[in-house]
Amino acid sequence: MTEISFSSSLPKSKSDALIIPVFKGKILNESAQSHANEYNGYIQNYLDEHKKFKGKLGETFVLVAPKETLYQRYILLGLGKEDTLKPLDIEEAGGKLSGALLSCQAESCVIDVKGLPSYVGAHIGMGIKLANYKFTKYKTDKKSKEIKNLDVKIVSDDISDVQESFFPLKAEAEGIILARDLVNEPPNMLYPDSYAQIIKAELKPLGVKVTILDEKKMLKMGMGGIIAVGQASVHQPRMVIMEWMGSAEKSDKPLGFVGKGVTFDTGGISIKPPTDMDLMKMDMGGSAAVVGLMKSLALRKAKTNVVGVVGLVENMPDGLAYRPGDIITSYSGKTVEVLNTDAEGRLVLMDALTHIQKEFDPKLVIDLATLTGAIMVALGFEYAGAFVNTDKLWEQLEEASKMSGDKLWRMPLDDVYRKEMESAIADLKNLGGRYGGSCSAAGFLENFIDKGRSWSHLDIAGTAYINTAKPTSPKGGTGAGVRVLGQFVRENYG
Repeated sequence: MTEISFSSSLPKSKSDALIIPVFKGKILNESAQSHANEYNGYIQNYLDEHKKFKGKLGETFVLVAPKETLYQRYILLGLGKEDTLKPLDIEEAGGKLSGALLSCQAESCVIDVKGLPSYVGAHIGMGIKLANYKFTKYKTDKKSKEIKNLDVKIVSDDISDVQESFFPLKAEAEGIILARDLVNEPPNMLYPDSYAQIIKAELKPLGVKVTILDEKKMLKMGMGGIIAVGQASVHQPRMVIMEWMGSAEKSDKPLGFVGKGVTFDTGGISIKPPTDMDLMKMDMGGSAAVVGLMKSLALRKAKTNVVGVVGLVENMPDGLAYRPGDIITSYSGKTVEVLNTDAEGRLVLMDALTHIQKEFDPKLVIDLATLTGAIMVALGFEYAGAFVNTDKLWEQLEEASKMSGDKLWRMPLDDVYRKEMESAIADLKNLGGRYGGSCSAAGFLENFIDKGRSWSHLDIAGTAYINTAKPTSPKGGTGAGVRVLGQFVRENYG
């Protein structure tokens, strides 16, 4: 738990560490210089004598503080070049500062950003909050050295400005943390019904209307895709609809977000190879992003109407499992020939996409899914693939991507991919050819988007879960998608 507060003056109570920003070249602003000059130039002497610390971005230098001070340690934090200071760089520095605090076993710190722009303090706080995330729910070692609680006080000239800057960031951080928790949960604990109940418990107290459709309701409605994928599991599928009505005009059409929530994917009858199958617990990363987004929007009281729909299902092999060769009827009425039961996410999404359009007529629809391994071959683990049917929507998403650090790369939508998904014996088939798999998957989904509807499909297979930690994202679930969509909504809709 990381608690961040703000003050206009240095607190007079004891703290484990005082954090002093330093620019590249060991340049100190006025407030930092005053700290450096105290106690006969205690900090300044270290700066002069130690040549390795340069003040580069994210670089830290830890000193034992004089016993006369209120602090056990001073930590010098490098911010890089002063004239190229960027919010995301500052967050990276905050993430690396979190590592230094962890190594010191600090439980409290004061960060003096007096004389610096208000966003500096806000983004250092964001970096610490994201980096300090740990999923330790199932650990039994009570003597773990991981920080359990960290009290961070940021001292700024204008706390109202820094608080205003931090408010939406904090909301997005809470959404990211929820999404990470969901992705990191083991599949024996997170399955369709338990997941649906978690969503209700998390969002309903925040003013989000939550509706849960069970398998009987969906079967009656004719949602043949999600039912087919989940019919072999003892944990039957659920669809969860989340509504946030924040616009002053309640009749305003909402923004629509859809997430794939395959809580565990064995591949079904087309079973996956055993290597790394344990990671298939993260095949619900798209749904986690939508749930995290809804939480962040509710926390910051977004002034727009938003609907999120997630299809939750477990894909298992069993005597009741759907088979290659089956033909299923989607909620839209289109028939789909199943060629591979491991191409299941698109079958879940097709019914969720139809439902959100039929029931809510949204201004636009954006779906997120850990949909294809092909997108990882194309883009690796740094970018999510964005398939967007209008230039305007792409321009908005691209700008949100740059601002949020949630990287998107536009991929082609073309009639050739959509036609590739046509079946000889049904309307569509659920698998294309060997090449361009992420493109043909998007082409499949495009068949379920109403004509004239602005739509984007984000394939986050490579970004939803990482095996190598980053400065603000530990190994495991990343919460990918929450921030870029939160930024997209904030910049364009309020």
